[in-house]
Amino acid sequence: MPLSNILFLHDTTLSTPRGAELTIKELIALGEKRGHTIVLDYLNNFITTKKLVSAADFIVMNSTPRCAYELELINYILKQKTPYIKVEYDYNFCIRRNILCTVDRKIKSCCDADKFHLFRALFAKAARTIFQSPEHYKSHFNFYGEAVAKHIIMPPTVDVDSLQISALKIEGVIPFFGDLNFLKGGHEFVTYAEEHPEIQFNVYGANRLRREMPSNITFHKSVSNTEVLRILGQTKQFFCKPVWPEPSGRLAAEAFLSGCELISNDRVGTFSFDFYPLDKEKAKIEMKQAPENFWKEIESLLNSTKKQKAALLGNVLVYKSYGGLGDIFFAIPAIYKIAKVSKSLHFAVSPRLVPFFTKHLTGVQVVNEAEVRLQEKNYDAIYELGNYPAFRGYDLPHALKYPTHKKVKQHAIQHYIDTVAKLHVDLNNHLEAYPYFKRNSNPSKKYFVIHHGAGFLLKIWPTEKYAQLIEKIHEIFPTLNCKIIQGPDDPDISQFFTKKWKHIEYVTGGMEEVGEVMAGAIFHIGNDAGITHVAGSFNVPSVGIYGPTGPGSWGSFAQHNELIWGKKGVCNLHCNYDVILSCAHRICLTSVTINRVLEALYKVLQKAYTKEDYCIRPNPELHLDFSEKDCLITFSGGELLLEFHNKTMKKQIEDLLTKETISLPEEDDIHQVVSVLKQQHILFEVPLFKD
Repeated sequence: MPLSNILFLHDTTLSTPRGAELTIKELIALGEKRGHTIVLDYLNNFITTKKLVSAADFIVMNSTPRCAYELELINYILKQKTPYIKVEYDYNFCIRRNILCTVDRKIKSCCDADKFHLFRALFAKAARTIFQSPEHYKSHFNFYGEAVAKHIIMPPTVDVDSLQISALKIEGVIPFFGDLNFLKGGHEFVTYAEEHPEIQFNVYGANRLRREMPSNITFHKSVSNTEVLRILGQTKQFFCKPVWPEPSGRLAAEAFLSGCELISNDRVGTFSFDFYPLDKEKAKIEMKQAPENFWKEIESLLNSTKKQKAALLGNVLVYKSYGGLGDIFFAIPAIYKIAKVSKSLHFAVSPRLVPFFTKHLTGVQVVNEAEVRLQEKNYDAIYELGNYPAFRGYDLPHALKYPTHKKVKQHAIQHYIDTVAKLHVDLNNHLEAYPYFKRNSNPSKKYFVIHHGAGFLLKIWPTEKYAQLIEKIHEIFPTLNCKIIQGPDDPDISQFFTKKWKHIEYVTGGMEEVGEVMAGAIFHIGNDAGITHVAGSFNVPSVGIYGPTGPGSWGSFAQHNELIWGKKGVCNLHCNYDVILSCAHRICLTSVTINRVLEALYKVLQKAYTKEDYCIRPNPELHLDFSEKDCLITFSGGELLLEFHNKTMKKQIEDLLTKETISLPEEDDIHQVVSVLKQQHILFEVPLFKD
């Protein structure tokens, strides 16, 4: 006996004469005929929608981008136990809904990260996802992999019985149905009309192009689907060259079945079915059967109570054989993801890194990259993470592709996760926690870490400034030791100190020693370099100093971190390798002051050490202009004018803005002022780090 309540969710009225709405209307009519009670919600009120979702026995989720509460709706449905099918008519995970980025390299950052990731979860949890054509499915699989594996491909639900194929085809007239716009290939259509003045072109819709129309194009009112089929039945040629990858192309299917000669390109989903172009009878059978198959699938799912668990990937080998040291740490969360759905996971690294990763990675066996390449036959699956982005393309054996590159603006860590999430339906693509290794929370003596070098020395903040910074930090935190990571190719910082300091120690060993030191650090300050990302992997509060290349996808990823990009507001050049080599002044780095780094450090420490005893310190970047009645404060966030009520208040403000303050007076007024100054990052609560 059919269950009584099946909820259809769709964001557009079914009176709209488009392919999706025509299909939904037909599916609802057939569902009611089969004895189901169908409820249709147009997604206008979230409270109403939630009530309908709670009352439903099954949900058919159609398009949602026009829904004002789309993301909240998806989150709500993911938390429910009600089974659902996701019917995909476009590319709704993309903000543009058209994945133009796959056909136009100029399109970048076209997807909202939150929406992109939510749709991955929506597809993965769906009992089935229905796509409009093989090519439509393939496009989604390229982005989401196994999350869309439980799918059905449903051809366009053309009303085959209403086809009106005429034995006599009219020549010299080509119709266009719908508004003439860019995505539907309007410009191609107009250009073709200009090149063929002997042909009449009839557009049944409005002109949405900003271009002069040739005299052989005429515009008419929109017509019903019945009239569309009548016109197509008499048409000899039909033009269909969409700009975007058309998921289905119902009109193209109707033209094909009506016996039209098609002037088209390879971006029409219908043409990816195996019945095109030679088997019209097979196409008619499959299109006619599509609504019946849809309901049979839903009824089968309603009667099914068992959820099959996807098989593990088996014994897996993962390479990360391209990119710098920092890139390896960006990939660790993705490696942990793969391990969750693998029987075993071996991670191949260069011989010098084997001891380090063996000590710090958990649930993963670290192997020598050179040796394991001779043993690949022992693995069920091999994945090469290569590098994000793929600087060498994807020519490495076993290379995984990064479908979100230039499409979703996010950290490289998330790009790696999105890519491996394609491998298994039970992998989510969320970063649950910061990818840190085990910390040493109680070192014998508290210390901070400085790394003043980098693999590419033209990206480093001036070494003499690091020396001055270390001496300044010693004034501020006299109880802290300093450990300087001094690699074999790093500049010699010792020559820049004003004297030999007892609290400074140099770390000159390999990665094992670096890891041991980083595990106990109070904080870290460094350049755009691999060691900064080692700090991130131990979740050490960090300040990263970036110059010619911005942080972007490769910024420090510790839970508490501040990034200084010296280029902003200083230099407008786009720095590639050649530009960096020829740059004499490096103003993007030399312009970064010690006080600016201290400001970033105060921000980090205030967030990271909330349980420590603290003092109140003024922002080192402040510029103060005192008068008898007020003080003008200039800082990175703007300007603030403080007026004094009396001489006592003036003295208190002067002390707050120029000295370290351990305790505040009891007056309420000054506490209110301090609260405002903290919110503006004019004052900071800086931990004392007592012994």
